[in-house]
Amino acid sequence: VFLADTPSSRTLGLSSTFSRDPEEETCPICMESILAKDKKTLRCKHSFCKDCLKRAFDYKPICPTCGEVYGILIGTQPDGGKMIVTQNSSSLLGYEKYGTIIIDYHIPSGIQKEEHPNPGQPYEGVSRRAYIPDSSEGRMILELLRRAFDQRLIFTIGRSTTSGRNNMVTWNDIHHKTSTHGGPTHYGYPDPNYLNRVRDELKVKGIE
Repeated sequence: VFLADTPSSRTLGLSSTFSRDPEEETCPICMESILAKDKKTLRCKHSFCKDCLKRAFDYKPICPTCGEVYGILIGTQPDGGKMIVTQNSSSLLGYEKYGTIIIDYHIPSGIQKEEHPNPGQPYEGVSRRAYIPDSSEGRMILELLRRAFDQRLIFTIGRSTTSGRNNMVTWNDIHHKTSTHGGPTHYGYPDPNYLNRVRDELKVKGIE
């Protein structure tokens, strides 16, 4: 029996020839099948082509699928900043048994580098003050914040959510309490879950 070479028969033949094994894994980066000899599976159980993953890690050492950090994550916080820590005996709402740790951040103005949104353009620096309780948990958070600052993760350059201006030094997704009162809606205390939340935010960036 002669079968005409119709478009439908050619299409069926092509799809059957190139159908993909349902058990084959696809690299989320290049969207090609992962060859067994080139497969790299991370501890988070996500798999990639070795070369694709190397290029991704050269840019940022995080899983491209879930964001888990591998190695030391370095941010884009401008150079030259200071983190100054002092203490006083007054207490924060919800932490009446403890004194207060005061963190003063100072990031000077400067010129944006290649890693920033507008290289070569000036950016405006910032000074910010934050408060945490001087408890054992608060002191632990302080040490994690020091590490985050040293890894340039506390601030970045972008658009200010308060003024709407671009090319400003802004917070970088690690929330700070900038007021001693007013509760969460005013970035202050009391907020019984704050220390747990900020610990989780730091963990996302590999600081734990």
